[in-house]
Amino acid sequence: MSRVPDPLIIGRVIGEVVDNFFPSVKITVTYNSNKQVANGHELMPALITARPRVEIGGDDMRPSYTLIMTDPDAPSPSDPYLREHLHCNNQTIGREVISYETPKPTVGIHRYVFVLFKQRGRQTVRPPSSRDCFNTRRFSADNGLGLPVAAVYFNAQRETAARSRR
Repeated sequence: MSRVPDPLIIGRVIGEVVDNFFPSVKITVTYNSNKQVANGHELMPALITARPRVEIGGDDMRPSYTLIMTDPDAPSPSDPYLREHLHCNNQTIGREVISYETPKPTVGIHRYVFVLFKQRGRQTVRPPSSRDCFNTRRFSADNGLGLPVAAVYFNAQRETAARSRR
């Protein structure tokens, strides 16, 4: 029986942003109360201006999580010298450590990746010093977070005048 390819591998999220992991928690990210993020699907920049609603499912009693949103294609997919650009960092979901920054892709198709880590207890996660040149793996190691428990990503590109009228 053939195995269905993992969209996180196809989209190079696993490999460029995080190491291979086994998802153990369900994460649902929704913009404007009706646009759910699905791996590899495109969302228009006009729909992603406000911070999304994030729901986490699981069987644990009151776990603490850290959620990051990053753009590994900043400033452009052909020259991502700012890789990665951090768009938000929430500790224990709900407490913003780094506030939500609206994605504004200017060149090419960008991947916007949400990565969820389960904290080992009620630890304090240190905020990164900069949004640019963020590194998810290093952030996880520096804060003792281990491998992610969930991840999801979407694509977005600059809206041209013709596309934004649709």
